[in-house]
Amino acid sequence: GITQHIAAYTVDVNGQKITFIDTPGHADFSAMRARGATLTDIAVIIIAADDGIMPQTQEAIKHARAAGVTIMVAINKCDLANAQPDRVRQELTQYNLIDEAWGGKTIIKNISAKMNEGVDELMELLVLQAEMLDLKANPVKRARGTIIEAELTTGLGPVAWVLVQNGTLRVGDAFLAGQAYGRVRSLTDCRGKSLQEAGPAMPVIVTGFNMPPD
Repeated sequence: GITQHIAAYTVDVNGQKITFIDTPGHADFSAMRARGATLTDIAVIIIAADDGIMPQTQEAIKHARAAGVTIMVAINKCDLANAQPDRVRQELTQYNLIDEAWGGKTIIKNISAKMNEGVDELMELLVLQAEMLDLKANPVKRARGTIIEAELTTGLGPVAWVLVQNGTLRVGDAFLAGQAYGRVRSLTDCRGKSLQEAGPAMPVIVTGFNMPPD
């Protein structure tokens, strides 16, 4: 199947936390990819080694550049017999994305998600890239964040996935999101665990909206 929404989750890599915002790659979801690019610090563009650069890949590169974020590339499906990762690298040079191993400035990594090859190394490279970019946020201030997705649910009413980008959001805090407003009734992390607070770079499900926000 295909991803039809933006998912957000946090993983632990050697004691460092990375938050992923996973946008759909399918052609019909251009607006979600554009929105995802504006929320991130590093864009990891995933290209299938047997397909090469597709129109969605070109568009994802364009969105990442427009958002001014650092681009990394993961060439997936390298376990397939017809995989041509070096052909993908060659195609990427047209977009001025040149592998560090070829004398460029872009981290390009061969992986196989299915066989779980190269994925751990990709995570470590992400942590390294984040350290080099010196990404920082201040947890000791009022929270600011972005609505990733929102829906009207049975039982909980309007809920939203929120990415906290600065400050700390706590249960009981009043908030404003466009036309919507409310007070945080509950915070839930990506694994369904109930929280009392959420700091920078943390995606949480928030309840307590008077209406679904944009």
